Amino acid sequence: MSGKKYFPNNWQKWKDAPEDLFMPHTFDEIMDFKIAAWELPSNIACVIRESNITTKKVKEYVYQRTYAAERKVQQLLKKEGIEFTVCTSEQINFVSPLDPNDVDNNDDSYDFFNE
Repeated sequence: MSGKKYFPNNWQKWKDAPEDLFMPHTFDEIMDFKIAAWELPSNIACVIRESNITTKKVKEYVYQRTYAAERKVQQLLKKEGIEFTVCTSEQINFVSPLDPNDVDNNDDSYDFFNE
């Protein structure tokens, strides 16, 4: 036996619990909670996610100082063939060279924000 302390798992109690103990949630509640309620740690000023349009490779950059993130955004604006997302504690912004009106509507993705 390993030296790790055993913590009992009480999954059976949750499985056997009656349904009326659990409050049902609507789709909008889940979207508001999981998508619209992001939080960055206090020591992080900004997260930038860069996506290559052709290869679909993603790079992520995390910044503690705003001026460093602003310099990275200036670099990314000059770069060809990418799109990127900038997330701060107040907002999320998406920057793409693609025209949203030219997007193929036959793909499997669904835009939850523009219903």
